[in-house]
Amino acid sequence: MYRIGELAQLCAVKTDTLRFYEKHGLLAPSMRTDSGYRMYSDTDANRLKFILRAKAVGFTLGEITELLSIELNKAQWACADVKGMVDGKLAQVEAKIAELNAFKATLETLSHACCGGPESAEHCSILAALESSLTEVRCEDPGCSCNHQQAGRS
Repeated sequence: MYRIGELAQLCAVKTDTLRFYEKHGLLAPSMRTDSGYRMYSDTDANRLKFILRAKAVGFTLGEITELLSIELNKAQWACADVKGMVDGKLAQVEAKIAELNAFKATLETLSHACCGGPESAEHCSILAALESSLTEVRCEDPGCSCNHQQAGRS
């Protein structure tokens, strides 16, 4: 049996993390001592490791709760159910990656369009692009020596 601090140390988390998981119904101590200390079993430690691995690959607390339910009643579920959860999470990750790649491309365009010199920001191409519907930006400072002269509006 492990006290909360021992289990936290074993799994490299803080005791607050264990209390948080307990509060949200993901983990419960197997017993409490007469003085109220939480005591966790090896089964509880394995459950915590399962939670941490599921969290590490991006599952939410709600999804982890569902996975734990499946884990406890494996005979009532099909592999297709679990695969469906993983495939759904994978689709979410792929969508997020596409969104982040779009952000990156836009930020690169904004960065490359600006000379970044000591000139006043009155003609800053980045600010101009963010204030308008420019899809491509150009430096508008007549005194700037950068070569970013492409502009377009969406």
